[in-house]
Amino acid sequence: MNKKIMVFTLLLLGTISIFAQTDSIKGNFLKPFPRMYEAKQAFEVESLFPMFLSGGYHLGVGYRYNKFRIRISVINGGTYDAEPAGTKNASPDYKRYYKTSPGFFFGYNIWRNLEIYSYLELHTFEIEQKSTGLKKDIHSTDIGGGVSYQFFIGRHIYLQPGMHIYLRSDKSANFNGSIYNIPNVDLAPVVRLGYRIWSKY
Repeated sequence: MNKKIMVFTLLLLGTISIFAQTDSIKGNFLKPFPRMYEAKQAFEVESLFPMFLSGGYHLGVGYRYNKFRIRISVINGGTYDAEPAGTKNASPDYKRYYKTSPGFFFGYNIWRNLEIYSYLELHTFEIEQKSTGLKKDIHSTDIGGGVSYQFFIGRHIYLQPGMHIYLRSDKSANFNGSIYNIPNVDLAPVVRLGYRIWSKY
């Protein structure tokens, strides 16, 4: 009887050891193997989810090939005021809202999940004069660059905080003699919530 128990125990320990080794090869929830940045191809969807908190929305769809990544997106900022992001000539007398606008992004992973990218965004801004409530639209073709890092939670979900700079040409709107000039440069922190739908290693 004792011999049978010993054989059973040895078999059980051997099985556990094999599974433990297999698990270590596969990695774990926080550090999956292969690592996420080793993907040769991937499809992802993501959102600047704070836009939903201001009554707007944002959706981006991306494709990764080796270290390169392309992405298209659409944004509507709702009541989010982008004017404080402007540098130098931002005006405290006006608010600036993102109306529905598309964007095109091209990125490169320089190290692990650290991505740098450039973009072209065809923004339509709604400008509101605070004192009168008058509103006018300004169309702006913005170019810029960003840097961000994908923090994966398991195999699919990720958070991607980053920093963006937007550059644009001179644009203005006349509010009954009061001239609003849109800032030529915006600096904005961003955070995206994403989901990797499919990947190939």
